[in-house]
Amino acid sequence: MQCRKCAAKLPEGSQFCLKCGEPVTSLATRSASSPAIAPSLCDACGSQLAEGAQFCLKCGRPVASPGRDAEDFPVVVEPPAAEPRPVLPPPQHKRHVAVWILLLAGLIALIAWLATSDNAVAQQVQEFAGWKRDQTILDTPVSVAARGFQDVKFSLPEGSVNVAVVGEFKVAGGNQGTSRRKDKGKDDDHNIEVYVLTEPAFAVWQDGYTTGSLYESGRVAEGSMDAELPAGAGVYYLVFSNKFAPKAPKTVQATVQLRYRSWLPESIRRLETRVRGWLEF
Repeated sequence: MQCRKCAAKLPEGSQFCLKCGEPVTSLATRSASSPAIAPSLCDACGSQLAEGAQFCLKCGRPVASPGRDAEDFPVVVEPPAAEPRPVLPPPQHKRHVAVWILLLAGLIALIAWLATSDNAVAQQVQEFAGWKRDQTILDTPVSVAARGFQDVKFSLPEGSVNVAVVGEFKVAGGNQGTSRRKDKGKDDDHNIEVYVLTEPAFAVWQDGYTTGSLYESGRVAEGSMDAELPAGAGVYYLVFSNKFAPKAPKTVQATVQLRYRSWLPESIRRLETRVRGWLEF
């Protein structure tokens, strides 16, 4: 038997090594208590090492053995891998600013749509808020032949409310008067009849029949109108009639507009008109 530490040959039955004093056990005890140790090889040159050798017999390099302390050999410790830098969320205040900017942009877009769209809902908002400007129906002289008439057609979109026809007219060269004067024929030479009619009523009136009207001036040399129009879409006619005058053609100076009424004071509406004109300029 051999010493498991120094490989010295020992007589059978020895309990301690005669060379190094290492306690030994019998082969039977060793085989029962621990498995057989496979022959080891040198890490440098690959030569087979004797059991318990601390140095290679061929290259002289020290070798590790089961009995050698682990602290005799240097331990290489690899540095830990660098962790990826975490991505921080954007600051809360920047996110809030972005949300407010989006809301403001949406509000501006909504106001622009309400102020310019022809949609029925937008039209109602415009009329209620007083955003809609007065629309000119007529602002030029009108020539009316004897026994004839002249008409101006206009219309309102769906959803229109609180709209009126307003304006003034005057026969050129005529004096204010009516057909009630004694010299009826002379008065008719300077008078005119003005109507605001719906489309069905205009068809009836044009055929020579009496019909209802939204405005009727009677025979006058000049006058003003302020006629409310029904809510909703509709087609209307502004009529200058000279049917009653057999010989005298007329020239009528007229300024007539569609006025969208609102709860805003007239001074505010005038200011709004100036601002709109400045923006369009």
